[in-house]
Amino acid sequence: MLATIDSTIDETPLIVSIEDDVAFLTLNRPKQYNALSKALLDALHQALEDIADHKKIRVAVIASKGNAFCAGHDLKEMHGANNAAFASELFTQCATIMLQITRLPVPVIAEVQGMATAAGCQLVAQCDLAVAAEHAKFAVSGVNLGLFCSTPAVALSRTISRKRAAEMLMTGEFIDAATALNWGLVNRVVPAEALRNTTLALCETLKAKPRGALATGKALFYRQLELGMEAAYADASATIACNFADDDAQEGVAAFLQKRKPDWD
Repeated sequence: MLATIDSTIDETPLIVSIEDDVAFLTLNRPKQYNALSKALLDALHQALEDIADHKKIRVAVIASKGNAFCAGHDLKEMHGANNAAFASELFTQCATIMLQITRLPVPVIAEVQGMATAAGCQLVAQCDLAVAAEHAKFAVSGVNLGLFCSTPAVALSRTISRKRAAEMLMTGEFIDAATALNWGLVNRVVPAEALRNTTLALCETLKAKPRGALATGKALFYRQLELGMEAAYADASATIACNFADDDAQEGVAAFLQKRKPDWD
């Protein structure tokens, strides 16, 4: 069961709340620019596991407190540990979380209210959809520290074009929200004061669709990206045939033919 956390507890690294069948996972390390500490990664991993088992949740939103969305891994924690095994564990855990997002049966929206760098930019790229404030900025700037953003490269190169991903990874330079929208890193850019309402409107649009159809379609979407065209069409054809036989699809088609709204649970 997905547990909600009291947002008045300042020390908790992740605030979890459920509102109208939407799970909000809010990174809560504003003084550290929401850097991904081990505790925060642990909390994210558990929350995503719980969402996967929570049948009433229709959408998940990853948001943040403070001025930054996420500054990537907590380099201070990692440097202090001075332990290669500890660093390896964190990078592996972060990769696991990125795969959890992809495999979650509900859409995941990144709500980006500020700077997103390194693994923070990776998190934006890995989410299914992203809404950003006009002043948000994005970078995979590890190369400036002699640390190429190898793991962010996986999500970034699958979200924007190869040349643009390579430019971000090799130069470490920031792009603004308008450029991120143009390049396909985010879906919508709005004034800061409209960010939450825009996210909620997108949630309402998604909630109006059958949960099962979105779950089936999301899984197929990511599977087919890794296949050759022939195999992708074979998988897609089998998937949509099964989908067509579902009760929700039968009701949707009947409603369309009868010119009425579908009656989905």
